[in-house]
Amino acid sequence: MGRRKIGSTPVELTELGFGASVIGNLYKATPAQDAQAAIEAAWDAGIRYFDTAPHYGLGLSERRLGAALRDRPRDTYVVSSKVGRLLVPNEHPRGTDDEGFVVRDDLRRQWDFSRDGVLRSIEDTLERTGLERLDVVYLHDPDAHWRQAAEKAMPALAELRDQGVIGAIGAGMNQSAMLARFLRETAADVVMLAGRYTLLDQSALDDVLPAARELGKSVVAVGVFNSGLLSRDRPAEGMKYDYQEAPSALVTRARAIAEVCAKHGTTLPAAAVVFPYSHPSVINVTLGMRTAQQVARNVELHRQHIPEGLWDDLRDRGLIRSDVPRANESGR
Repeated sequence: MGRRKIGSTPVELTELGFGASVIGNLYKATPAQDAQAAIEAAWDAGIRYFDTAPHYGLGLSERRLGAALRDRPRDTYVVSSKVGRLLVPNEHPRGTDDEGFVVRDDLRRQWDFSRDGVLRSIEDTLERTGLERLDVVYLHDPDAHWRQAAEKAMPALAELRDQGVIGAIGAGMNQSAMLARFLRETAADVVMLAGRYTLLDQSALDDVLPAARELGKSVVAVGVFNSGLLSRDRPAEGMKYDYQEAPSALVTRARAIAEVCAKHGTTLPAAAVVFPYSHPSVINVTLGMRTAQQVARNVELHRQHIPEGLWDDLRDRGLIRSDVPRANESGR
């Protein structure tokens, strides 16, 4: 599997990444053996980039990922985690987490983008994973915390990077405008962009993608299915878009894109996975993978050749923006 470097850092990511939120019991319980099998299948397929966070299952994702990786040669894979949500004892547990993960709520999340919070979060992650280092650390959803995140958390991460403790630093969010600010105004090397450069939403072309290209920085694309609407060959009413039921107009548009994909001998999910690479600053697409079967499907989607004529056709029909870069600009 191909690898691409994060900006000017020494960190290289495989083009496809393993998103470990779902093995933290996102939306439903995942048996430990299924999580282990998914990670092993990803490894066997050549995936060497694994992304997790304390938020995912109140630490469950980090524990499971660390257990599966810690006996493998450490220099052969890249792990990223996130800071900004400390896990602290929950004084008033109600039995089950209320933020989408099927886990006990003995812990709760506490926002903290201070220097001490960053250092404590990394230390806690290393303890949960059993790893001796993290390769990439992102600020996690700092939407309402710009000042502390930019003035306290990012300088703390930059210090660790400059000391060689971590390899690359950045931020991960569901919006693109603030990610552009992180690239332009802070020491960030990379951003994790969720859902804003997909077949249904190319708004990142207005801010973060031009910033990354101008500055020689990098983008990891996640949420490429926009919560599910782009995950099937034939989109249907009732499917999710950005965590909510998709509006009918978007379902209609997704169906139109699917029909064009079929005319070019491919599928909507395959095109959705490959599309972000149309921009030269996107170095990786990371997908959630709950089971070995999901890993196999995602790897197959990633490997599919998408004819350049598909993107031209979608541009001509107004189904994607006319300024989506062409193949000779993207390098894929």
